[in-house]
Amino acid sequence: MIVFWIAVGVISAAVAGLILRRAARAAAAPQGADSTLPLYRRQLAEIDELADRGLIAADERRSAHAEAARRLLSAAEAAEAGWAPGRDRRRGLVLLAGAAPLAALALYLVIGSPGYGDQPQAQRLAQWRAMPPTQLDAPRMAAVLREVTKERPGDPEPYRFLSIAEMASGDAAAAARALREAIRLAPERADLWESLGEALMMQAEGEVTPQAAAAFQRALEQDPKAGAARFHLARGQIEAGEVEAGLAQWRALLADLPADDPRRPVLQAAIADVAQGPRPQTAPETAPQIGAPEIQAMVDGLAARLAAEPDDPEGWVRLVRSYAVLGDAASRDSALAVARARYAGDPQILSQLAQAAATEPMR
Repeated sequence: MIVFWIAVGVISAAVAGLILRRAARAAAAPQGADSTLPLYRRQLAEIDELADRGLIAADERRSAHAEAARRLLSAAEAAEAGWAPGRDRRRGLVLLAGAAPLAALALYLVIGSPGYGDQPQAQRLAQWRAMPPTQLDAPRMAAVLREVTKERPGDPEPYRFLSIAEMASGDAAAAARALREAIRLAPERADLWESLGEALMMQAEGEVTPQAAAAFQRALEQDPKAGAARFHLARGQIEAGEVEAGLAQWRALLADLPADDPRRPVLQAAIADVAQGPRPQTAPETAPQIGAPEIQAMVDGLAARLAAEPDDPEGWVRLVRSYAVLGDAASRDSALAVARARYAGDPQILSQLAQAAATEPMR
């Protein structure tokens, strides 16, 4: 704080000195001086010199001489008295120069926090990591997850959660970068490719760009039943004018969805909307914001889906890993027990489940 107040004092003194210096220059300026008067006098001398050398005729000399003399007289008559501050004005300037830093100091004491200690980034991160994830907003969650990715550079799951937090913070480009890192570690995961495609769409304000379409295609290569990839690729076809082909893809996707899938009403509404034909364009809907509570909701949604459709070994591995990352040991152990009982005869899946359960919590 001592350094701060010294800096404030030096800056205030410098500002006051500049004000007084400008005032002194204005006071020392010649009274009634006009910068154009020397110019007109020089013009008169040049006209006389040109005439004496025979470069202009007598009539031209008289005409130019008269015009220059007229301008000289006009400028002389229009000259105003210079500024000459009296004692009271000089005192007012000094008071003004001193009052400016005092007013700034008073304002800082009223609305600032002069007694508030410094908060280094490392200290704030430590505080956020000690808090339950559901109590963090999206920017703080993203900051914590960036540190987690540094500590666990070989684990794609923190990068996936980071992409969700970055998207919720409104930074689709950062979300895409996080997903690319996750894909570098786990290129066989269709869900990561789907999320990357959606992040690229967000960057393009909802448009299915060629880059997004390529990501969705990679998702389908890993999982031909990837619902989000199929949906967006079909929407890209519709937007490109291939309406019937896109609708056919949507109807095929609808037929593949279970009867109790919560996505069915959304897809049915989209099919009906496109089938009705073009309508006046409206403003695009704002993308939903996803924060820490929504992350928990996504994990709960995965758990609910596995309860209804338990034959999904990759889903069980993801669920166990998600609970481990969130620090929910009870839910992790419960999901792990169910998955181990279901895949007791598959050593490969059991090994993946054990690795997922050993994932360190992000805080």
